[in-house]
Amino acid sequence: MSANSRLSLAVHTLVWMAEFGEEHDYAPSERIARSVKANPVVLRGLLGLMEKQHLVCVQRGSNAGWKLARRPEEITLLEVYRAVESGTLFSLHHTPPDQRCRVGCGIIPTLENVYEQIQDTMEQEMARTTIADILRDTLAHTAEVLRRGAAEASTETQPGGAQP
Repeated sequence: MSANSRLSLAVHTLVWMAEFGEEHDYAPSERIARSVKANPVVLRGLLGLMEKQHLVCVQRGSNAGWKLARRPEEITLLEVYRAVESGTLFSLHHTPPDQRCRVGCGIIPTLENVYEQIQDTMEQEMARTTIADILRDTLAHTAEVLRRGAAEASTETQPGGAQP
C-alpha cells in the first residue's frame, strides 16, 4: 500500500506561495506545479479543496492564478489536512473479524480507541505547526544544503582536494 501524498503536495504548494507570493500576485497552477513536480490539473484539484476552506484565493480569467487567503502564520497544518484529506488516518478491517474468536471479537473496539488517541495527538501537533514554520525550516534546510555544496566545491578546487 502506498501512502497518500495529497497533504504533502498541498503543504508544498502553500509554502511555495508563502515564499514567492509577493513576486506573483496570483500564481498560475502551472508555475507552482514546476516546483511541486505535479500535474497542474491535480494541483488545481487540491487548490480547489483549499479554496473551499479559505486557505487560498483564486482569480479567474486573464492573469488567472492562486494566492494565499491568509498570512502563512495563520494557516495551520491541521487546516490543510482537513481541507485535502477525508476520513481518518487509519482504517479498520474491510470485513468483520470472527466474533467467536477471542481476538476477533475485541480487536475492533481496541483498535478504534488506539487509533482515536493517535489521531488526536497528530491533530494537536498539526494545530501547533503553521505554513510559516514549514517555510522557515525549509529555507534553513536549503541554506544548509547550499552551504555544504559550496564547501564541497571549494574543497575540490583546493590543491590535494577531492577530485570529481
